[in-house]
Amino acid sequence: MCTADCNSSWNDSSIDLLQLDSSVSLKNNIGLALTQTFMWPLIFINILMIFTFYRKQAFRNETRYILFAHTLMTDVLFLLMTNLVILFTYSVVLMPVALCIPFCMFMETVNSCTPLTITAMCVERYVAICMPLRHSAISTPSRTLAVIALIWIACNINPFVDVFILVSTVPQEYLLEPKICQYDIMTPEHWHRIMRGILYISDFVIILLIDFFCYLMIVRAARTASVDKKSARKGLRTISLHMLQLILCTSEIVCPYIEAEIIEIDIELYWAVSIFNFITFNVIARAISTLVYGLRDERFSAALLNYIKCKTNHISSEKKEPQF
Repeated sequence: MCTADCNSSWNDSSIDLLQLDSSVSLKNNIGLALTQTFMWPLIFINILMIFTFYRKQAFRNETRYILFAHTLMTDVLFLLMTNLVILFTYSVVLMPVALCIPFCMFMETVNSCTPLTITAMCVERYVAICMPLRHSAISTPSRTLAVIALIWIACNINPFVDVFILVSTVPQEYLLEPKICQYDIMTPEHWHRIMRGILYISDFVIILLIDFFCYLMIVRAARTASVDKKSARKGLRTISLHMLQLILCTSEIVCPYIEAEIIEIDIELYWAVSIFNFITFNVIARAISTLVYGLRDERFSAALLNYIKCKTNHISSEKKEPQF
């Protein structure tokens, strides 16, 4: 029979456990609130910019704005899908692996579109500054749409290869296991994760070399008298920001490996690190495109402000209409 001291000890330990649970729950709620606070304003601004792009015929005829709109679209899709994964993880919503596979494949495809589209934007700036007389002939809307189609085809290769390896190496029972829908379920084997990481880093090096080549060519062209100095300086700043964006986006590949080690040490630290990684390598990295072409670009920012003013005036006029 439990004594009074035993009951007192049990009550104290119960209170400690409740306090620990409430502390962990509070930290998780704060982390979730932080991710939502950083993410939704960016999604809202990107959607406004997409509407601004489609409202102006001039933007739909220029290569850099078409590529920019494509970046906005893929960023919005990726952030919405990633946020869904965060909510599923936070609520511990489990789904069979077979149902998660199409979702994970599409999310990986959309994520891979960003660095390739950024590279296409850098090449477009290189052509515009270093080959101004041929720019209008090379950078046409039809060719830009063809490049976007090629980007989507290229970005689908790795997910399909991962699915082929997954189906070939795991038993059928694995496909029915309930899991949280994260891309890690596509690479359960350690050697598969290592192979994927090597391929991802190889792609990053190739993309970074292309961007660096464009940067050097623009630097070289800026020293000649035949090139507009202001345009060249602006192009250099744009490519520099794109290279920073690429580094942030690609650094995301090491995050799962770091988080896998941290979760073995401290679950609270794991949650904090995963939130930091999401905000830094997903939200902030994708905000750079919005900064470069949405807010820094005078033409687009003016069109965006005009669109916002028109919408605000339209809403105000509707409120002032008499009610009968």
